[in-house]
Amino acid sequence: MMNNTSNRFLQFIGGKNIFYLLALFILIGIFIFIYTKISFVFHPFVVIFSTLAPPVILAFVAYYLLNPIVNLLERFRIRRIWGILILILGISGALTGIILLTAPAIEAQVKDLIQTFPSYLRQLGNELSDWIQTSFLGAYYDEGYQWLMDQLSEIPQLIGNYISSGYQGIQNIASTITTTVVSIITFPFILFFLLKDGKKFQGFFIKLLPPKFRNDASQILSNMDTQVGSYIQGQIIVATVIGMLLFIGYLIIGLDYAFTLAIVAAVTSVVPYLGPTIAIIPAIIIAIVNSPFMLLKLAIVWVAVQFLEGNFVSPNIMGKTMHIHPLTIIFVLLIAGNLFGVVGVILGIPGYAILKVVVEYLFYKFKKRYNKYYGDDEGKYGLKE
Repeated sequence: MMNNTSNRFLQFIGGKNIFYLLALFILIGIFIFIYTKISFVFHPFVVIFSTLAPPVILAFVAYYLLNPIVNLLERFRIRRIWGILILILGISGALTGIILLTAPAIEAQVKDLIQTFPSYLRQLGNELSDWIQTSFLGAYYDEGYQWLMDQLSEIPQLIGNYISSGYQGIQNIASTITTTVVSIITFPFILFFLLKDGKKFQGFFIKLLPPKFRNDASQILSNMDTQVGSYIQGQIIVATVIGMLLFIGYLIIGLDYAFTLAIVAAVTSVVPYLGPTIAIIPAIIIAIVNSPFMLLKLAIVWVAVQFLEGNFVSPNIMGKTMHIHPLTIIFVLLIAGNLFGVVGVILGIPGYAILKVVVEYLFYKFKKRYNKYYGDDEGKYGLKE
């Protein structure tokens, strides 16, 4: 009996294949160890990847936004290549017109905000200083002020250290400019071929796999496509709606720099939860300096927009495709931000969605395997085909 149980468990975890899997993990570990010793050999590949990644990521984001429109044009018997060209030229023309019409107003607001924002901060600091000195915190004001001065006294040394490493800084700036230029130039071409041959690329990749794994790979890629596509489309639309609602609200209450602040809110709202929190900070500073009543009106506008977004906009646009708890989203953003910086914050949720699809599919396979070997003993997992 004991032997049959052990044999069944061995078959459940993969039989003899488990030894091949362990050998594969050992080889991967050896490769990682060797890589840490001779990582400089792979530096050119890292440079190539870091150069190509931004335009490819931008192209995929645009692909998920535009592909449904191209598919719709195909239903109206417009050839796909003509539909792509019409769409790209139309969007390019519309963006050019919008930029030409709004650029002067945006430029004037941004310049004025850059010039006046330091005065807003100084005035806010003076008001906070006066309030602290007259409150119960006044006894600790001198100690806090001295601590701040001690910290500020180290700034010249930090600046000196930064200047001494200026050559490296120039190299980083040059690298950033190069990457940006390459992204702008190559992004439209990558997007065009993704829209034109996206399905062919997926089919070509699946054909590279052994026939036994093609159905699984096709299902996983399909689920990834649904998850990531719905997230990107929904989040862009939600961010745009938030920006428009805040712009209307700021105009109603008469907040200065309404257009610029609304654009900042729309851009940062691409990152859920953390983005809107960051976007409200400059608006709060301007409102506080203006008057306490303006701060109250800003709070009313912000609460109203968040209520509309949380109860009407996101549920109807995003739906429930992602199935990610808000607390999970916050944890993912914090971890991805610490690991990969701003790029991690932006791509953390789509990356988590992809990982979630893979894990869910592997767990589905695990449940099927469990039902096969142990389901008759204690009961089977419920499976949704």
